[in-house]
Amino acid sequence: MNTHNLRDMGCGTSSSTKSKCSEDALKAALIIQNWYRGYRARLKTRQRYALTIFQSIEYADEQSQLQLSNFFTFMLENHIHIHEKDPELVNRLFGYTPQDNKDRLEYVGLIDVPDSYRGPRLQFPLTFTDIDLLIEAFKEQQILHAYYVLEVLFETRKVLKQMPNFNHVKTAPSKEITICGDLHGKLEDLFLIFYKNGLPSGNNSYIFNGDFVDRGKNSIEILMILFVSFLVYPNDVYLNRGNHEDLLMNMRYGFTKEVLSKYKIHGNKILQLLEEVYPWLPVGTIIDNEILIIHGGISESTDLSLLHRIERNKMKSVLMPPLPVHENPATDLKKSKVGTLRGFRTTSGSLSEHLAKHEWEQVVDILWSDPRGKRGCYPNTCRGGGCYFGPDVTSKILSKYQLKMLIRSHECKHDGYEICHDGKVITVFSASNYYEEGSNRGAYIKMSFGSAPRFLQYQVTEATCLRPLYQRVNAMESSAIRVLKERMISRKTDLINAFQLQDRKKSGKLSMGQWAFSMENILGLNLPWRSLSSHLVTIDKDGNTDYMSSFHDIHIEKPVKEVQSALIETLYRYRSDLQIIFNVIDTDHSGLISMEEFHSMWKLFSSHYHVHFEDCQVDELAERMDLNKDGSIDFNEFLKAFTVVHKFDKLDKSDTTLA
Repeated sequence: MNTHNLRDMGCGTSSSTKSKCSEDALKAALIIQNWYRGYRARLKTRQRYALTIFQSIEYADEQSQLQLSNFFTFMLENHIHIHEKDPELVNRLFGYTPQDNKDRLEYVGLIDVPDSYRGPRLQFPLTFTDIDLLIEAFKEQQILHAYYVLEVLFETRKVLKQMPNFNHVKTAPSKEITICGDLHGKLEDLFLIFYKNGLPSGNNSYIFNGDFVDRGKNSIEILMILFVSFLVYPNDVYLNRGNHEDLLMNMRYGFTKEVLSKYKIHGNKILQLLEEVYPWLPVGTIIDNEILIIHGGISESTDLSLLHRIERNKMKSVLMPPLPVHENPATDLKKSKVGTLRGFRTTSGSLSEHLAKHEWEQVVDILWSDPRGKRGCYPNTCRGGGCYFGPDVTSKILSKYQLKMLIRSHECKHDGYEICHDGKVITVFSASNYYEEGSNRGAYIKMSFGSAPRFLQYQVTEATCLRPLYQRVNAMESSAIRVLKERMISRKTDLINAFQLQDRKKSGKLSMGQWAFSMENILGLNLPWRSLSSHLVTIDKDGNTDYMSSFHDIHIEKPVKEVQSALIETLYRYRSDLQIIFNVIDTDHSGLISMEEFHSMWKLFSSHYHVHFEDCQVDELAERMDLNKDGSIDFNEFLKAFTVVHKFDKLDKSDTTLA
């Protein structure tokens, strides 16, 4: 059989046929490639929208936290009986407590470690062996005994008191230093960093740039590992204060609850001692006189010379502005009922035991500020504290102090780090999966003298490999929409009023623009509402929204059916604030407050937060809260009754897309 016959039978191909097949294959490959690129781009867009939702709500919560600190000031100014009735409360919020007043014997001396205790036993003075011992114990989910926790805190405070406000660190071409950002109680991230990068030692220095605690479930374990490492290697482990190393932040974001849950007997002692450890943490580190490392950022008025000199231990809570001290509080009291509180004098006499206001503002800026691309320095409206600083401000401050770079943390970044301001500002964030599994990588930085920073990324996962991207994005955006809907239901009455104000025809429908305007006007989250609308509201064929459908699949359980919805929504919206307020008032930690205290605090709260309801509604609510009619309210238990119910929790997640 010849070649011609083979071709006739389809067993051979001409050069033109080969060429055509190649072209078709190339076209098909390009079509698949373009489709996949578009698919990936849509997934990334959905991921970015979900991350934006999480961040917007996180920053709005921080605004609420700062508003809460303003409330405590307002409370002291307007509640004349507080100082007379409970001066300890005034001291706790605003007063200065001498940092040596916690007696070690009183705290630790009466605590026994029983023979039955199977957790790690630390040996003082601490050595490298204790670091290793702690890590292995925590990997086995063991709890360090309260005796050792308190001993570590006392030792840490003693050594921190000898540290300057800024650590000054030297590197060499052969000696690198590792810089870690926020860990937020995510112990697996710290384990992974140590696995990849080695444990702290004299030849392996670390800087941990604040926010060790809150949000994650293992904050106390992280704190113990970092403090023990610091005690073993005080010249090689550097700890900067973050905005979450703050007792009021801990009340809202979980660390207080974690400590009291893990240490039911001695938890309050641990928290009280932590209040004295936090203020002694240095506020920053400077590497080779060239690189400034602080938790948040700077402002146009940042004065590093002043920050080197301030008495940082006077700043118990960054969220509490200093109150002026009058020379004669007794005289002031005759003039004004506010005088007793604002004129509160400490035991030291006429000298203020607080930072001056301009000093306090300096610390707030370096712990709370964020960089932005826009020039200038302007209020940080998202967080409610600190400022936004532009590239010109960065250049000005770095130039003023002969510095080359600012490394900061404070913001979750998708890749674990971000470079901005022409390479002069680096953000590093070390808590991977911060909002949801797959939401972000963690990263740390390696630096040595004369070398560019090296970035090492990672992502903790329980599986042997990460789930496919589309599954991670589906889970992340589903969680984000859930959180956003909870935000919406907490403002249901306000949203309906805003919708109805726009709906002049009383049709129950609004244009997309009207709906989006109302959502932003009430919630103030600066979100892409049009892009998110398909998840939040029913849209008809003409593009109009059925605005009441926003609330069809979610509602707040009413623990008291007879109370109007607006009051229930208000209690749900401010439940974290109210819980902190009443826990602060509950100085004996009984978990109970009297009806009189409830009424008094509610009046101040409603006045400051501009929420007004008829007294009979609040009275009825208070009576219902007093379950056993003994005149006291278990407020924490009551607040747990306000839960959001999602009607369609088990919807097919594949139908949930943000783009």
